[in-house]
Amino acid sequence: MRPPSTPARRGQPPAPGAEREERPTRDRTPAQGTPEDRPRPATGPVSMVDRLAERDAERKAMARIRFWRRAAWATGGAAIAVALGWLAFFSPLLALDPGQVAISGEGTTVDVGEVRDEILPERGVPLPRLDTVALRERVLGLNGVKDVRIMRAWPQGLTVELTSREPVVAVPDGEAYALLDEDAVRVGTAASAKDVPVVGVPLSDDAGSRAALFAALDVMAALPPGLAGKVASVTADTQDDVRTRLDDGTAVVWGSGDRLELKARVVTTLRRAEPDARIIDVSSPDLPVTR
Repeated sequence: MRPPSTPARRGQPPAPGAEREERPTRDRTPAQGTPEDRPRPATGPVSMVDRLAERDAERKAMARIRFWRRAAWATGGAAIAVALGWLAFFSPLLALDPGQVAISGEGTTVDVGEVRDEILPERGVPLPRLDTVALRERVLGLNGVKDVRIMRAWPQGLTVELTSREPVVAVPDGEAYALLDEDAVRVGTAASAKDVPVVGVPLSDDAGSRAALFAALDVMAALPPGLAGKVASVTADTQDDVRTRLDDGTAVVWGSGDRLELKARVVTTLRRAEPDARIIDVSSPDLPVTR
């Protein structure tokens, strides 16, 4: 038998032939090392494709932002436009109030009540929708209206400026007198001619009578106010033989309707120079004659 082995003393070599005790050994794999020593993935320079992709993504993002911004502005603008349209064309805030209609220039021949009656049907219509052209045509159809200007007076009114047809002469018409304006338009009828001169011309559609009437009206229109107010009557046998009689009895022979401004100045001068003259003939204004 093999004698039991005795443990070797510390520091002494094992006995010859003694078997060495096998000890487990640890795995001797290399240490992981510090983070600085660890291998890093290779990065390398960013490729051109990646850069283009990033820029394309940025452009698309900005395009989306601009799109939604424009959409927001467009929606807001449309809402404001709708609100303003309703306010202007349908809201009672701008509706016509007949009590705020101002009428002027009616003169002596236009009935203001008739003008208001033409405007009254437009009550409640917003001023932007009011057809002032059609309204003007209706007012022009009234007796005595020569012209009219209609303007909106915001927020709910109108300003109506009339030009009336004022009578300048009276023409005998049976037992009454037809009152005519400077365009030979009949603006009324009167029992007597108190404030306008009487024109001794037949009131007919005859061409000769109409020509004589217009010649007489031309003379009256050319007279200065100081002289026109003194005319008592006008006669015109023809268009080339117009005569007027002043309130002091002086007769003025005008002849035709030519050079009327010069003729009127000559008459005014001769009346001052020869106050006793009973007849002043300016049918030829370069060679006037007084008697």
